[in-house]
Amino acid sequence: MKLPLILLNFKTYEQALGKKALRLAKICEEVAKKKRVNIAVAPCLLDLELIVKKVKIPVFAQHFDVEAGAFTGNIPILLLKKIGVKGSLINHSEKKLKFNEIKKRVELAKKYKLISIVCAASLKEVKKIATLKPNFIAYEPPELIGTGIPVSQAKPKIVKRAVEIVRKISPQTKVLCGAGISSGIDVKKAIELGTKGVLLASAFVKSKSPKKKLLELVSFI
Repeated sequence: MKLPLILLNFKTYEQALGKKALRLAKICEEVAKKKRVNIAVAPCLLDLELIVKKVKIPVFAQHFDVEAGAFTGNIPILLLKKIGVKGSLINHSEKKLKFNEIKKRVELAKKYKLISIVCAASLKEVKKIATLKPNFIAYEPPELIGTGIPVSQAKPKIVKRAVEIVRKISPQTKVLCGAGISSGIDVKKAIELGTKGVLLASAFVKSKSPKKKLLELVSFI
């Protein structure tokens, strides 16, 4: 996958559901092509198939549970693979998992050749998750998520330390930076600290002008 990666999590914001999700994904596709930047989206589960069919940029799931079988109400990775998603977030701060559950999902992602992006809320968690050798670890201190206070500037030493830890334990795993990322300067700083991109949500999804905001976010790449 081309780096740096700008991954936009649509969560289940009202501004990013159904036709609104498709509109945002189309904006991402347009900016990615114009600026030659790798921009990916993670829409609500119910919008995944529609968006995969309508855009050519990478589309990720926000979460999955099982392989397939008698698991009522769970999200099967088998279906995600068939739909055509590129991978999935795992252990987001709003969908926390125990370590053995994270491990199971990373292994399933490897089995189905999907990209795993595992979120970590602390350096201790970063270190533990790195032993699983996922494709990406997204370091996101939960206290900064949605605040507009960027972790890349508020806690630069910790971000740099997270990169060092992952590089030592699992050199092939790339680090993304999340929590409070809301400007091009924030993205630039994150990359300067050694990350390979950013994970963000509200700064783009809830913007009055999503296209203008996204162009600004990628302006320093």
